Amino acid sequence: MSLANQETTKFFFELTPERVLQAVESSGLRCTGRCQALNSFENRVYDVEIESENEVDPQIALTRRVVKFYRPGRWTKQQILEEHEFLQDLEADEIPAIGPLKFPTGETLRQMPASEIWYAIFPRVGGRAPDEFTPEQLQRVGRLLGRIHNVGAKREAPNRLAITPDTYGMANLEFLLERNFIPLEYGKRYESVVRKICELSTPLFIDVEYHRVHGDCHPGNLLWNQQGPFFLDFDDMVRGPAVQDIWLLIPGRDSESRNQMSWLLEGYQEMRDFKLSTLKLIEPLRALRFVHYSTWVAKRWEDPAFPLAFPEFGSHQYWADETADLEEQLRLIQML
Repeated sequence: MSLANQETTKFFFELTPERVLQAVESSGLRCTGRCQALNSFENRVYDVEIESENEVDPQIALTRRVVKFYRPGRWTKQQILEEHEFLQDLEADEIPAIGPLKFPTGETLRQMPASEIWYAIFPRVGGRAPDEFTPEQLQRVGRLLGRIHNVGAKREAPNRLAITPDTYGMANLEFLLERNFIPLEYGKRYESVVRKICELSTPLFIDVEYHRVHGDCHPGNLLWNQQGPFFLDFDDMVRGPAVQDIWLLIPGRDSESRNQMSWLLEGYQEMRDFKLSTLKLIEPLRALRFVHYSTWVAKRWEDPAFPLAFPEFGSHQYWADETADLEEQLRLIQML
């Protein structure tokens, strides 16, 4: 890592409320001084209170914005703008989405003063996560996801990662091996199972339709308000098969999960065709996510927040469990 990149990364780790407010006010907004960090490991995200231009009623003269500072070195400017473009495309199609606000220049992305950290400002939208889904709610979420994928298929995102056994499996494995994250007693076993998973999974992805998908579409990124369901955090947007978003919403394998999947797909297919044959990709995608998750933590280990949040990472028990889980995934993939 170059000295300039080290300084940018250090600046990112040491973001303070004062620097956050300075960045927001450099965009032309006036802050009240209230600034609260939100829960986010990948980026630095803040809830900032700003003064409204509406001076008629002092009771409504305050409003809120969510300011997102992108982790240096993860996405290029072009990749971030493709995330913004997807959100804007969704809004243009009247699909619930929280797109970035425009700066006075008309752009949605800018760099912090005196640093190379990219940031964007979003409206603050409230919502709640349902404790459980009813069949009707799952059908509604399915219809929403089908509409999102209709929009996702309308435009390319050439700079975004495509989720494949090579990108999420082999590339991540090589990183873990090169940096010696895996203990010696599990290294060969872990490497062997990942290679076998990728070898068996690769033919399954042939001729599968790829388009823009959310990429990290788990229930924690789904909220509900008076208007209905909407998805948060498109930061992990990838080019991938539709089933990537669907299995993350319904990750279980039991009979209840199968029922939930059928309700979700029933709603989805009202809006967009879904090839049931791609359900065979669920177990390979699950395995690739295991490898990708471990690599994600490993790549951010220099961030002071990560050792605190993931104290078990790197332990012998961690790699024993990961290896065993992947061996179980391999067994399931061999049965396809």
